[in-house]
Amino acid sequence: MSIVSSPTVRFVEMTGGAMSALLADDRSAAEAELGFSLGDEFLSDRAKWLWQYRLDQLKRDPGAFGWLVKLAVVDGIVVGYAGFHGPPDDDGMVEVGYTVDPPYRRRGYARAILTALLERAAAEPDVRTVRATISPTNEASLATIAGFGFVQNGEQWDEEDGLELIFERPSR
Repeated sequence: MSIVSSPTVRFVEMTGGAMSALLADDRSAAEAELGFSLGDEFLSDRAKWLWQYRLDQLKRDPGAFGWLVKLAVVDGIVVGYAGFHGPPDDDGMVEVGYTVDPPYRRRGYARAILTALLERAAAEPDVRTVRATISPTNEASLATIAGFGFVQNGEQWDEEDGLELIFERPSR
């Protein structure tokens, strides 16, 4: 029987300059700023919506920077991006978000990214609850959170994503 190890994810901050470059379809400028090659997912319409949303969020709350989007790097290769939707709210809740670039899907990277996000949340004294919101039709994301102790406790309507199931778990 062979033992399969899970990939180790390292997070690298996504800068405002890189997000702005990606919004302008200037992948090479973003790569130069970040020091990594970026896949096509970083220029998708969904990603561009996210870059604009996060830049607007940073204008409103510059202190959110360390909580937001980061490159997910494994062995020097950017396999996706991840982060929290913001710093902990007044109840100590943070919401995770992650995307794996299509060429790297189905290799355990989403679970490794989620593991790293949960470790970060557990290390923060102000975080008590971690939330994940997932479309009921997103079987891959539902499978990703399985086994991490998330419990469904409701649903919501998201203007961008439609119906989402709400899952939460203690941060520690």
